[in-house]
Amino acid sequence: MAEPIRFHFDPICPWCWMTSAWVRQLEDVGEVEIDWAVFSLELVNRGREELASKAHGRSTLALRTVMTVRDAAGGEAVGRFYAALGARVHEAREPLEAADTVRQALADCGLERSLADKAVDDERTWARVVDEHEALVARTRSFGVPTIVLDGGTGPAIFGPVIGQPPSPEDAVELWRHVAWLTRYENFSELKRERTVTPDHLASWS
Repeated sequence: MAEPIRFHFDPICPWCWMTSAWVRQLEDVGEVEIDWAVFSLELVNRGREELASKAHGRSTLALRTVMTVRDAAGGEAVGRFYAALGARVHEAREPLEAADTVRQALADCGLERSLADKAVDDERTWARVVDEHEALVARTRSFGVPTIVLDGGTGPAIFGPVIGQPPSPEDAVELWRHVAWLTRYENFSELKRERTVTPDHLASWS
């Protein structure tokens, strides 16, 4: 039986994009059911001068567009939009902040390009991004992406895993089962090492 999870993403993060490819593998083989949700690196890092050069605010339009996509076509469409947007930003190197990048990604996944314009026209879309981000942080003290929340978004949460490339189908499932176990183990807090693999299409971001 597939485990329902909520995957919080900021489309600017290339490592989150790579982890999203892994959870899509898991969904394809029936291990998980994904509810896609937002996280804002701009909000979580506000006031930290050393991170200003990362310009996390470039995600604003895309994050706001997630809200109009969800309203128009549901949660599954959010996943399709993120997949199409990530391909343009992290593989084709198109600028995330450009309205045309967002519009083209919408078209790529069969959605109306006008959803990007509706997101801008509706001031409430940013407030909804903030609310979704802050609700996660308040409940789980999450601090970055990818963040995966078990039990469809009501269970324990974990940052990561940060991976360099999608694993083999066998390793994908094995990795998930270890991650899920650790996420549920309340005594576990942190496990980390230096990044040892940087895929070619992420090299300029690391």
